[in-house]
Amino acid sequence: MDDRQAAGECPDAGQMLDRIMDSDLRYLMAVSHVVLANNQITDRFIERRHAMPVQAWSSLYAIACFPGLRARDIQVLFPRPQNTISRAVALLVGRGHVREEALPGDARAKRLFPTPSGLALLEEILPAVTARQEEMFAPLSGAERETFLALCRKLAAGPMLGRSRVMG
Repeated sequence: MDDRQAAGECPDAGQMLDRIMDSDLRYLMAVSHVVLANNQITDRFIERRHAMPVQAWSSLYAIACFPGLRARDIQVLFPRPQNTISRAVALLVGRGHVREEALPGDARAKRLFPTPSGLALLEEILPAVTARQEEMFAPLSGAERETFLALCRKLAAGPMLGRSRVMG
């Protein structure tokens, strides 16, 4: 405990962050801090400019990258609750950014395709998101960025990222 804490004062932001990053939960806290800080900024931007939640634009991005995928396939790319993805897709369909096609043999399952307005919206959003990515990763060298990506890919490919034996 430092003198400020002994006097009943709260530690400053840097001290709190250092303490959390040095705690027993440091790896989870580090990932959470980076992801949540970025989401806070990106969410605010997308909501203000396009009146949609961040999961809607990321779903649109997935649909544009993989035309014909199903809403449940989006979870592979962006692990979110299925009802969150379903609401995002419904919003995109309602605004005319995505069209649905019934899957042959199962009318309930829909394949998703971007519309010209959806692709135009992505063309508007992507430069800002790309610039944000550059801004966020600016402290890292090119080699550090590649190491970070390689480690994230390794975690994403691991069997326990999307499920847990300890948490059921």
